[in-house]
Amino acid sequence: MAKRLRDYGLQSERLLWPTKGPSHFEEEMEADELERALGLTTLEKAVRWAQSKSMWPDTFGLACCAIEMMSIVSSRYDIARFGMEAFRSSPRQADLLIVSGRVAHKMAAPLRQIYDQMLEPKWVIAMGACASSGAMFNNYTILQGVDRIVPVDIYVPFCPPRPEALMEGIIRIHEAHLAGLPPAYERRAVAT
Repeated sequence: MAKRLRDYGLQSERLLWPTKGPSHFEEEMEADELERALGLTTLEKAVRWAQSKSMWPDTFGLACCAIEMMSIVSSRYDIARFGMEAFRSSPRQADLLIVSGRVAHKMAAPLRQIYDQMLEPKWVIAMGACASSGAMFNNYTILQGVDRIVPVDIYVPFCPPRPEALMEGIIRIHEAHLAGLPPAYERRAVAT
């Protein structure tokens, strides 16, 4: 038996009218199909959609990966189609931190300060092998993974990663946010 929209919690005068039969739309399709056809949604889904379409990146380019990160605003990759063409220079205006390159221990405190100044919700991408794990720089000066000081949502591999890989990481963050997955700081995904 097909459920009616009022069984799904939709409250309107027409749906709650007890003697009113099912509408033409309800006879033709199920409530899930009707939601897709009419664009009915919840406030949480609408807010997540709006946030994913307006993520502003804050750049933290430290090495060769920063050149690859800069190229995603070019006409070939065009990050503007995601509404992200405005790279912010202030952490108070950004909600996506892209850490690209090797992080020296001297830069750990400024990186954490920038992360702490960002407004919530906020996301972090560790771009490249150096930011993800220290890569071939296994010595006392280089931080062995940026996840030791900030929670990381997406790791983009390779040395240096291509702009397509960074775009894939951005798309994965959008998909995770649209699916309702909380950012890494809420999941406590940070090493101690």
